[in-house]
Amino acid sequence: MQSTADHLDLAPPRNGRWLGPMGLALVAHGLLVIALTMGVQWQHDAEPMSVEAELWSRTPQQAAPREVAPPPPPPQVQQTPTPPPPKPAPAPTPAPPPPGPTQAEIATAQAKKKAEADKREREEEAKKLAAQKAAADKLAAERKAAAEKAAAEKERQQKLAEQKREQERKEAAEEKRLAQAREDQIKRMMGQAGATGGPQSTGTAQQSSGPTPGYAGRVAARIRPNVVFTDMAPGNPRAEVEVRTQPDGTITSRKLVKSSGNAAWDEAVLRAIDRTATLPKDTNGTVPSSMVIGLRPLD
Repeated sequence: MQSTADHLDLAPPRNGRWLGPMGLALVAHGLLVIALTMGVQWQHDAEPMSVEAELWSRTPQQAAPREVAPPPPPPQVQQTPTPPPPKPAPAPTPAPPPPGPTQAEIATAQAKKKAEADKREREEEAKKLAAQKAAADKLAAERKAAAEKAAAEKERQQKLAEQKREQERKEAAEEKRLAQAREDQIKRMMGQAGATGGPQSTGTAQQSSGPTPGYAGRVAARIRPNVVFTDMAPGNPRAEVEVRTQPDGTITSRKLVKSSGNAAWDEAVLRAIDRTATLPKDTNGTVPSSMVIGLRPLD
């Protein structure tokens, strides 16, 4: 039994059997490298740690006790001495405050300010009064100038009116004098030509003319029988007609100069004059060349 085992240990392995042990060896070496790397890194922060790696063989063997190495001393950390805190700079000594003004100085300053304010107020008031006075003086001067101008214009107009009235009086007097001279001249001429007027006559014609006081009634009596009017004429209106005649009394024209307000009555009067045709002669044997005849319906 023992010889068989020895023979198996010394015998070369079979073909294809080396892959398993080789893989285990690679795994074990990888674990070892990792453990060594971690141990070296841990030495800086904490105590070193030991790593054990067990190698297995095909035959069980008793391992010898391992050597325990004394733990390395902890690394000494050099501590940098902390510098002492800087001493605070001494606070600057404040300057003593300037001495304040006294009560007398305060009262003097206030009085001075009040006096200056009163002075400025008086100056402003004086300026305002001066401006108002200047404006009032200017307005008064303008009004005075306007009044003087108006008075001068009024006086000029009065002079012109007086001159015009004087001229009119002179012209009227001259015209009156000329009229009187003409009248005197006519009187002298008429007297020399044998005028038929009496001594008290005031006319200028050689002989009197015009209808006598009763001639108008005779004319109306001649025309009235020719009036044909059957309508009513309230108020008895008067129609006036201007009639022109020849020396023998023949009517040449007639014209309504004042209407009675009733057209029918006006037309009846005009037709009656047309029918009359001839007016009677006056007591002196003449007929006026023009006269105004007035007729009413109830006369």
